[in-house]
Amino acid sequence: MTILKNRLFWPAVILLALLVVNMFTSNQFITVRDGHLFGTLPDILRGAAPLLLVALGMTLVIATGGIDLSVGSVMAISGAVACLLISHLGDQSAIGSVLLIVAVAIGASLLLGLWNGTLVAGVGIQPIIATLILMVAGRGVAQLITDGQIINVQSSPYAAMATGHFLALPIAFLIAVAAIVLVTLLTRRTALGMLLESVGGSPTASRLAGIRAKRITVMVYVVCGGFAGLAGLIYSANIKSADSISAGNLIELDAILAVVIGGTALVGGRFSIAGTVIGAVLIQTLGVTVVAVGVPSKATLLFKAVIVVALCLSQSATFRQKVFGRFRPSRPAVAAEVPA
Repeated sequence: MTILKNRLFWPAVILLALLVVNMFTSNQFITVRDGHLFGTLPDILRGAAPLLLVALGMTLVIATGGIDLSVGSVMAISGAVACLLISHLGDQSAIGSVLLIVAVAIGASLLLGLWNGTLVAGVGIQPIIATLILMVAGRGVAQLITDGQIINVQSSPYAAMATGHFLALPIAFLIAVAAIVLVTLLTRRTALGMLLESVGGSPTASRLAGIRAKRITVMVYVVCGGFAGLAGLIYSANIKSADSISAGNLIELDAILAVVIGGTALVGGRFSIAGTVIGAVLIQTLGVTVVAVGVPSKATLLFKAVIVVALCLSQSATFRQKVFGRFRPSRPAVAAEVPA
């Protein structure tokens, strides 16, 4: 069947299976309280927002044949900048001041993305090395901003980014949805998506075809930095503090995994926004399910690894053919006619 050959079929099936497990293991899977949605499902959607944003930016970078290992450090810097500035406010609940600080933090994240893009496209450093530099140095910058301390804030407008609700849905999830819709429209309703795939498929050919590959490469790293910064704001708003050590720790690995699960080619040239969304929500749901079914904390990572391996194998047509014996029948050789 055609639907079974779709790369998103098995990730969607496993995501649905995990949600069903949570329906039977959680006390409240979804309920309405004070006009807002509460329960396991809304918590999954809210918790998935930072990973969705980071994975969305990672998708665009990988589509051009690159990689960004610095997203976790960018998250830490963004949260550190925001919390430091908010802590110096006379009135931390002043909406205008908080929005201005949020804009400053995102602006700093965009500059960090510009740094990565310049190293990759301008200087010619390999993406994994260029972003590894900021991955290491960025965490140190975040600790310098916070002076190695955890900066606590008591700003209700800032906290609303992570814990607030709008139209009964978590604001953090709505922010991620808005980003997804915007990127989808830009990449699938304009020529941008084709340009990204062209640059990722063959940078030399795209350059000869008149495409400004370097400019597009810089752009995707800037966008990725901006999304990582926004994710860092949501993370710090959720805990109402800036933790430069824990913020975004190893989230780059989950983001890459979400992109791969969604069917985006790591070599570039093909990407799927819908697949990334499914992959990110699946990873977040898996983390919640591990706790719900009572897996011991020391075995959590191993349990997640087994599920991910099973998922990747289910997406492999070669593996399915070998296991289930779905080999295509070979065509009989046609004998050549010998002229009389």
